[in-house]
Amino acid sequence: MKLGRENIVAVLALIVIAATIPYAIMDTIETGRIYLFSREFLDELPRRFTGHGNFRFLLQPMVAIILGVRGGLADARAGNPPYLFGLVFHSGHRKELLRSGLVAVLNLLALGIILDCVFQYVLYKAVHPGAALVIGPILICVPYAVSRALTNRLACLQKRK
Repeated sequence: MKLGRENIVAVLALIVIAATIPYAIMDTIETGRIYLFSREFLDELPRRFTGHGNFRFLLQPMVAIILGVRGGLADARAGNPPYLFGLVFHSGHRKELLRSGLVAVLNLLALGIILDCVFQYVLYKAVHPGAALVIGPILICVPYAVSRALTNRLACLQKRK
């Protein structure tokens, strides 16, 4: 991967994650638990959706949906299968579909990880990189994949009429 303007956010996300790993290791040593698999993570999860930064839980999925619609329309024009269907059942298209999906959402995904780290610090005065690597991508990948697949299916049905 060539380092260019389009990859700056992804590189920043990697730097943020790398910078928070020592804290996570110290926290695991001190508490004897891995935060992502702990009861504390589940208890704090609802707090992420309220207060500071809750707008990102609307904004990030909305942008992912817009990117998914754009990708779904491109898939329909190219005659590709619906995104999720293609990932699961068309091994010949799988690599191409994964690559196009990743390219479309890479910066958004990286930004989601960075924002989750920032808001963890604001809300909890601690950053757990494992949680950021789970929450950020879920907010992006699920809406993207579903909207891309549904848009493709609807566009193909519209063509047939």
